Amino acid sequence: MTEPATFPGGVIRERGDTKGRYVLRRDGEEAELTFSITSPTLIIADHTGVPDSFRGTGAGKLLVEALVADARASGFKVMPLCPFVNAQRKRHPEWADVFAV
Repeated sequence: MTEPATFPGGVIRERGDTKGRYVLRRDGEEAELTFSITSPTLIIADHTGVPDSFRGTGAGKLLVEALVADARASGFKVMPLCPFVNAQRKRHPEWADVFAV
């Protein structure tokens, strides 16, 4: 596992050789966006899970914003297989540069 990276809003990226996640921790609970690494230039956003205690706080969007910022900084594209990530992609055309669709 590589060193965790921190993004605005308290989001942390945890990354291994083939998988990783962006995670937001509050009051002992976690919201996460998981991804699979297919190559150095492409990852697949698999799943976003947000506990009920996070709902309405913008936690899911913070996770996607961290993904977008990381993709831009690191030079990879994102295949948005996760329905939530794909919906956010459609709402934010300014993020089109990081998505492989």
